[in-house]
Amino acid sequence: MNSQTIGLVGLGLVGQAIAQRLRAGGVGVVGYDLRTEAAEAFRTQGGESVGSLAQLGEQLNTVLLAVFDTQGVLDVVEGERGLLSGDHRVERIVDCSTGSPDELQRLSRRLRLRGIDFVEAPLSGSSQQIATGEAVALVGAEEAAWQGVQCLLTLIAAQCIHVGAPGMGAKAKLATNLVLGLNRAVFAEGLAFAESLGIEPQCFLDLVLSTPAHSHAAQVKGPLMVSGDFAPRSRIRQHQKDVGLMLEAARNAGLDLPFSRVHASLLAEAVGEGHGDLDNAAIALQFRGRKL
Repeated sequence: MNSQTIGLVGLGLVGQAIAQRLRAGGVGVVGYDLRTEAAEAFRTQGGESVGSLAQLGEQLNTVLLAVFDTQGVLDVVEGERGLLSGDHRVERIVDCSTGSPDELQRLSRRLRLRGIDFVEAPLSGSSQQIATGEAVALVGAEEAAWQGVQCLLTLIAAQCIHVGAPGMGAKAKLATNLVLGLNRAVFAEGLAFAESLGIEPQCFLDLVLSTPAHSHAAQVKGPLMVSGDFAPRSRIRQHQKDVGLMLEAARNAGLDLPFSRVHASLLAEAVGEGHGDLDNAAIALQFRGRKL
């Protein structure tokens, strides 16, 4: 692994955290981002970047993606100026974003016809948790492709769970994110309710963490909600995208998700009020001062 260098597309919060993990494991990282400010920040932190996706594809055989959504993945991989647009060397693509299971399955089939392995590895955890090695990778890949990147992914995530073929990683991430997101929203609502009853926020957090109401969401995001620290480790806008994918997948399966429909409305309110780029803990702002 020490002599390996990989490509990384997407140098935002998650991309920077992934790069940090890889460099700590002795893997070289060459990055690319459409945003010049992100590429400049990456170089400032000691990273190397290139000026185009085609250039990245021509230099490296393994590329990780940390982009916003599936359309971004498709543009990066198959776009007119994408990774595969030139005389590329790409043999495997690892997608660490959260996307549409059906679209990713179809992409995997197209790439297989071109002799390229596609591995889904959406990461469960904030950028801060990724950087500290606490994230979990939910892997959707054919067995041989999974074996080919296992060593790489173990540098990024504390645990890697192979959940099936391409498409299954996204399904697993959406299902687990549904529970995580609702846990955050429920704690935020409980916090607002406790305050309305005269219970101090820190006292309420201590109560939750000491009783069966305890949750990982309360443990991680509760202190941020109590202190009002909403600097982004993960963003409301990203989770809004994920909830939209959950509702779409549920509709396709003939299933109603009533709690997630309410959650989607709260997230839309937050984005509409300018909170989309704040941390997911800022969902608490949607409950404060809310009146009948």
